[in-house]
Amino acid sequence: MFIKQITVFIENRAGRLEEVAQVLKENDVNIKSVSLADTSDYGLLRFIVSDYAKAVNVLKEAGFSAMAADVIAVKLTQEVGQLGELLSVLSDVSVNVEYMYGLTSDDQSAFIVLKTSDQNKALEAVKAAGYELYTA
Repeated sequence: MFIKQITVFIENRAGRLEEVAQVLKENDVNIKSVSLADTSDYGLLRFIVSDYAKAVNVLKEAGFSAMAADVIAVKLTQEVGQLGELLSVLSDVSVNVEYMYGLTSDDQSAFIVLKTSDQNKALEAVKAAGYELYTA
């Protein structure tokens, strides 16, 4: 099962990230996981939130460039080698990981959020390997 991730393009300047967080707070949208990648001029803010449709709408209303995309969140146990095993499953079906970041669920389980070169193929591979998926 896919979950929705929000991506926001933001200028790389002081206070801009706080503005995004404030818009979400003012609209009662909880950030569950976040990742920020930057260049010299802009940043790519990716996050999982409590209500992705509302988040996209309020961010756009506030002037941000925001969009939703499907990602996969796979549960990993706290054992040595778990990430390597997951990556092996994806490699075995020739799926490239474009980016990933961590997510902790309400019950404190650890998940890895993945965007891959072939999301459908990746989803089928991790399900066939018996991994548990995060659901919104």
